[in-house]
Amino acid sequence: MIRLLRVDHRLLHGQVAVSWSQNLDIDAILIANDDVPMDELRKTTIKLAKPQGIKLVIKTIDDAIASIRSGATDSYKLFIVVEKIEDAYQLAKNCPEINHINLGGTKRKEGTRSISNTVNVSNPQEQMLKELIDDDVEVEIRIVPGDKKVPASKVLK
Repeated sequence: MIRLLRVDHRLLHGQVAVSWSQNLDIDAILIANDDVPMDELRKTTIKLAKPQGIKLVIKTIDDAIASIRSGATDSYKLFIVVEKIEDAYQLAKNCPEINHINLGGTKRKEGTRSISNTVNVSNPQEQMLKELIDDDVEVEIRIVPGDKKVPASKVLK
């Protein structure tokens, strides 16, 4: 069962590994990213942040979609972490069981605007989020579980 899909440009780090994992009562983390599976340094760093007793799987976006659709992840209480809104969009559009997306952190860059202290979106990303919301996917902004949920629909244009 998918507990949550989180967008965080840092992927797995202490805050995510500890607070979200405990709050969601998960037993597996899926890092879905097209670069990390081929980057030994990033893989090693992510593995170091993995909480003890929790399974960690690192897959490309397409492989993650295939695993979810095949039912291979059904026996896990799964926390999925992606780096970009585009990745979350692709997963949610291809896996109807994803019905909750947490926006935790996206980098500020040219062509983006801040919708919170930690989340920056471009116009195309904003349209993707609106489309997901229209598809009845809950999209919320929250850094840690103890923070108040901010529905993305309240801050998007």
